[in-house]
Amino acid sequence: MIFYKKLKKVKAITFDLDDTLYNNYPIIVKANHALFAWLEKHYPETKNTDEYFWKTHQLNVLRSKPMLKHDMGQLRYSTMHSGFIHLGLLPEAAKEAAQHSFDYFYFQRSNFSLSKNIHSLLAALSAKLPLVAITNGNVNLEQIGIAPYFSKTLKASLTLPMKPNSAMFEASKQFLKLPESNILHVGDDLHKDVWGALKSGYQTAWYAENRTMALVNEHATTIPHVQLDKLEELLLLI
Repeated sequence: MIFYKKLKKVKAITFDLDDTLYNNYPIIVKANHALFAWLEKHYPETKNTDEYFWKTHQLNVLRSKPMLKHDMGQLRYSTMHSGFIHLGLLPEAAKEAAQHSFDYFYFQRSNFSLSKNIHSLLAALSAKLPLVAITNGNVNLEQIGIAPYFSKTLKASLTLPMKPNSAMFEASKQFLKLPESNILHVGDDLHKDVWGALKSGYQTAWYAENRTMALVNEHATTIPHVQLDKLEELLLLI
């Protein structure tokens, strides 16, 4: 653990999820592969499509609706709908196919388990102070088994733009009814999480599950209050 700034008393913790509690990249890769196989089986029209095909439709959707970058679920649904229309499905059939495809992906995207250490840590922390989940993604906390540890979950959306936007930090503060200086945000991204939380007045702890903890390797213009070597060190801070 490395301290860069003095910490005030921590009365609540907000958590990023992807790449903080678990390595998200292989989960998404596996979910996408499962989706492509499922599409070929249930929608023969997609047999000759590939990642480039769907990425092109995603970019087209973002050009027409830029704000969808803040809602990964709506963006994926709209991308699937655009692709099915291109493949010749009629509007109602395309809507149904897009919804079924999204539902399947969403299940696969959350089809993993966390380590016993993470469950033990979250249980210990939540017994001492309130925890709030703040994520730019859309993992299903109920499905992965961590929903009971959190007093509230906030996911990026059109009304709550992605970090580093202050919207989810402000919503968390309003829910917790605490001064922002007594809330500690834990996340892996030094821009989205650390800078985003700092400009909202939070204290910050930096931890990444998906890479080596080395500040010199990061593209950052700010530093956290504390850098963790392992998440269990949070227990020492409260």
